[in-house]
Amino acid sequence: MSEQNRLSRRDFLKNMGMAGVTLGVTGTVGLTAAGEQMGQERAGGISRRPWWVRQVDEPTLGIKWDAIQRFDAEQNTLLGIGLKHFATPEENDRLQKAWYESEKRHLVNNEPGFTLKDSALLNAFHSVREAMPRSFLGPQQAPMPQDYGLEPWQGTPEENTAMVKVAMQQMGASLTGIVHLDENTRKLIYSADHDGKKLVFDDVEQAYEDDEKRVIPNKAEWVIVYAVQMSDIAMKRAPTKIAQMTTKESYQRGLVVQNNAQEFLRGLGYQGLGEAVLNGLGIAPAFAVLAGLGELSRLNRVITPEYGPMVRIFKLITDLPLVADKPIDAGIARFCRSCKKCAEACPPSALSFATEPGWEPVGAWNNGGHQAWFEDSLRCKRYWYEELGTNCGICFSVCPFSKRNKSFMHDLIRMQISQVPFLDEMTRNMDDAFGYGIQKDPEAWWTLDLPEYGINTEKD
Repeated sequence: MSEQNRLSRRDFLKNMGMAGVTLGVTGTVGLTAAGEQMGQERAGGISRRPWWVRQVDEPTLGIKWDAIQRFDAEQNTLLGIGLKHFATPEENDRLQKAWYESEKRHLVNNEPGFTLKDSALLNAFHSVREAMPRSFLGPQQAPMPQDYGLEPWQGTPEENTAMVKVAMQQMGASLTGIVHLDENTRKLIYSADHDGKKLVFDDVEQAYEDDEKRVIPNKAEWVIVYAVQMSDIAMKRAPTKIAQMTTKESYQRGLVVQNNAQEFLRGLGYQGLGEAVLNGLGIAPAFAVLAGLGELSRLNRVITPEYGPMVRIFKLITDLPLVADKPIDAGIARFCRSCKKCAEACPPSALSFATEPGWEPVGAWNNGGHQAWFEDSLRCKRYWYEELGTNCGICFSVCPFSKRNKSFMHDLIRMQISQVPFLDEMTRNMDDAFGYGIQKDPEAWWTLDLPEYGINTEKD
């Protein structure tokens, strides 16, 4: 921790005094201000959010729907090894070789977090995930109602939404929200997927795909958006193979949830159209914001009230009638304006230091039409290849929202961020003072008595 960020004893005591004031504010004014928002249920009557997570009609960062165009993921994203359309073939070859050499250098030097056992664990998850089926249409193995001479499931949209959310949680989704596809939100579905196949809406009964396109029926109007937790215990070892492992492993579990959800919907007599390629189908952060899972942050990723940024987001489209969720305001985007901890910690300086989010995208890999702290993904990716031979994740691990609520004080701070914004700067300073955001010893990870998947799955 730098001396610049370290609080003096006097400042610490002063801040603790302010925290006492916060208790008074959140206990009286804050509660009163919350009013009818307290205990507000989400779509389907399923409510697991703290009272201070407010439902709002518009996301906390602006959207200009008229300026948004459907995004060509194959041409404009940086998915996978290499920078594809953003570098020459020669440069991509160089970067792939640099990744291998960086990876090998760390491994040969037996560096903590890059040892043979760390790499073996990462590759175990990566190899199994690559062998698992991933399909736009799903496994299509579950019996359908007509196989028993029955009609498809009939329930009200509210009943259907509650049913889906409970089923998704059983399957491993930590959070589930619903977005209705209309003239605007259809723009968040990619025009072409990462593998180059077009995503086309058409007036057909059943979805299908061929060599050139994936066809979505117009009647499939609902997007189920869900989050799968990453291990904050592992991610706090970033940037190492241990941290990369939890990324790979969460994508593996997200795929299992997708396959299960597609078969569940099929068993009800409906369609579930999933990600045919990794991070496919549509813009995950945008759908997560509209579904009320979290807010867009300085990371240019979604931060959830419950798990911070320690999640991966997935989505699938269905024709089962559902009820849409609303965006939320938990004070997260507002806090990002004064925090900037992730930008300070980013080794290649790929994150924005601007106080206010902007409208002008940085690079073709960012879609326009919305406010964001746009990141320089090329800087980020080059750092992965040239220095690490793994992904990074430091920005996730240092985020003040990345800690789990292990005490009443953590609950209080989240409540304070939502209700008392004038204390945001003090909260960031206290986060530094208590040593949060300091990376943990990778070797010590192997001595821990870990919960399943390295995640405490109990609700806070």
